[in-house]
Amino acid sequence: MKILGIDFGTKTMGLAISDDIGLLGHGVGVIKRSTLPRDLLELQKKVCDYHVEKIVVGLPRNMDGSLGKAAEQVLAFVETLKSIFHFPVETWDERLSTVEAERLLRSRDMGHQKRRKIIDKVAAAIILQGYLDHADHANKSHLSKI
Repeated sequence: MKILGIDFGTKTMGLAISDDIGLLGHGVGVIKRSTLPRDLLELQKKVCDYHVEKIVVGLPRNMDGSLGKAAEQVLAFVETLKSIFHFPVETWDERLSTVEAERLLRSRDMGHQKRRKIIDKVAAAIILQGYLDHADHANKSHLSKI
């Protein structure tokens, strides 16, 4: 099952896609935000191109776990996605995903300009990979009880 990971931001949406077996995620691009209808059209193209069967959107919780204004915008976006796509759309805690992406790119001695171009797609991959790792762990835990 192909899963699309989204790092939803005010200016861009970073995108990542899983492999066919849901084990690994990798960044596939960025959608520059425009209007909601245009953003959704771009997203629909990616869903079709990659044969997506589930979407996971990063939910920006505060460090104490509460939801702020950005999280409310993400939840509204998720509801819109649920009304358009006829497959599961879920959220995943994205706390510190952009910080982790920045750290990872800096460790590769990547310059500021290049980091800015790909940070959202890397953050989307981190969000998706966290979701995939959790799902894999939950699945293994369930199987060990059988």
